[in-house]
Formats: sequence, structure tokens, C-alpha cells
Amino acid sequence: MSDILNKPIKEFLQENKLSVGDNVIFLFKALGLEGKVDLKALERDFGEVAKMSKSKANVVDPERVIEKYGADTVRLYTLFAAPPERDFEWIESGIEGAYRFLNRLWDFVIGNLEGIKDIPYEGIDKEKLSKEGKEIRRKTHETIKKFAQEMEKNYQFNTAIASVMELLNALEKFNPQTEEDKKVLKEAVEVMLKLLYPITPHICEELWARLGKETRLYTEPYPTYDEEALKREEVEIPVQVNGKVRGKIVIPFGASQEEAFEIAKGNENIAKYIEGKEIRKIIYIPNKLLNIVVKP
Repeated sequence: MSDILNKPIKEFLQENKLSVGDNVIFLFKALGLEGKVDLKALERDFGEVAKMSKSKANVVDPERVIEKYGADTVRLYTLFAAPPERDFEWIESGIEGAYRFLNRLWDFVIGNLEGIKDIPYEGIDKEKLSKEGKEIRRKTHETIKKFAQEMEKNYQFNTAIASVMELLNALEKFNPQTEEDKKVLKEAVEVMLKLLYPITPHICEELWARLGKETRLYTEPYPTYDEEALKREEVEIPVQVNGKVRGKIVIPFGASQEEAFEIAKGNENIAKYIEGKEIRKIIYIPNKLLNIVVKP
């Protein structure tokens, strides 16, 4: 008995496959403490998340959740929480995260309507794109490719959704510099709505209409990616000196070892570690890493 009392509560519960969700709700009801105790905090601090069970009074009421967050949020969270072959734990903070993402998507599209609504993005002139515009277009078409691969081949809905979330993150930091940049922004917005439509149809259809579209999203063809748009013009790689990272450089994509080394020598922080020293070897992994080995 003394061994049990000396153990941390969380360790005891885990060893006995118990959770603070086990009948604790009924206890709090009997004590008149329902609503006054943070059950989520108890679960987090003292026990594992309980599996849903009527006997434990912890079943999630779908009607209540849909009423609070909307059907789109529930669909998004269910598919995003875990790969389909695995069980997942229903965590309130998780569905709140999905809800925040959809709100960010809504705010972003509505906030940019005036600048992109009447701009056709067909026939983008790549030569007139800013550096950031080219990167956003590459990110957009990279997302189309990844989303299709994850959804259709691997059935990894969570990683497919994550790719769209990453695209929105990039768009929120994007400041269009030219008219061509605005076309790229509109293309990215429409791509996001088309990709997310099977998962969150209500919000996507509404935003599609706000863009001035007269068609319905379910009649729209699935977006296809442009191989040319996927090509990087530049890439940032770390530079090591004797195995230790001393800086990062931006090189043309596909640059040779000689080109990468010349750029590295021009970096002030890297130069001080190799200047005046005998270079014994250069190890170069194209587009990924440059390691300069010098004599100590």
C-alpha cells in the first residue's frame, strides 16, 4: 500500500490503465462540482485521455460539437487528427485548432477580395513576377501535387490537409508587388478552395461565390500542377566547416560545387573560418549541403 501511495498519481493511473475520465464526471455531479472542475487539465496532468465510452460519460455529442464549431470544422478535424488506419483521441484543443484555421482561411480570402476578385490569373507572365511571387506560385503547384498524392495514393488525409495549411501560412506573409503577383495570389486562393472543397464544402462554396464565381465548386475540374512552376530558381543550403554549420548561402538551383564554393567564400561568417587555411576536401550534396574540410 505504501508503494502505491508514494507513486505519482499519473504513473499509478497509467500502470492500471485508468484515466481520470473513469466515472469522475459522475463523482463531480454527485458533489455538485460539475462545471467547476477543469477535466481537460486533470486529464493532461494526471492521466491518459480516456477512450470514449457511455459508461464513463465522455462520449462526444456530434450535434453539440457541430452547433458550436460547424460541420466543416468537425469534418476537417476528424480527417486531420490522424491517418485513417489509426485511432485518434478526441481532444478539444484539436478541434479548436481546426476551427481557428477555417477562420483564418475565411479572413484571408475576404480580406483580399478587393484586390483579386476581378483579376484573371490565366496567362501569368513569369518574367514579371517578383521573387516572392515566383516562390508562392511554386508553393501553390507543389501543394496541388502533394495533396493529390496524399489523398489519392497514400490516403493520408492529415498530411494532405497540412499541405494546404502550409500554403495559407505562406500566403499570409505574401505581399504582392506586381499585377502578376496578384494573379498568383488569386490562383493560390482558388486552388485552396478547390482542394479543401471535398472536406469543408460549406465554407469553400461560400468563399467561391464571394469571389464572384457563377459556377459551383463541384462542377469545377480538379486543379493540375505545372511542372515548370515546380522548378526552383534558388535554394538556401547550410555550409559546414569541418562538420560544423557556419552559415547558410543562397545558390542557383542545380549549382555546381564550384559555384556553391565561390558563393560560400563571399559569406563573411564562413570566410573567417577558411581564410588562410589549407582546404583538404569539399563535400557537396547538390541543393542540400556544402561541407568544407580545412586543415586545423
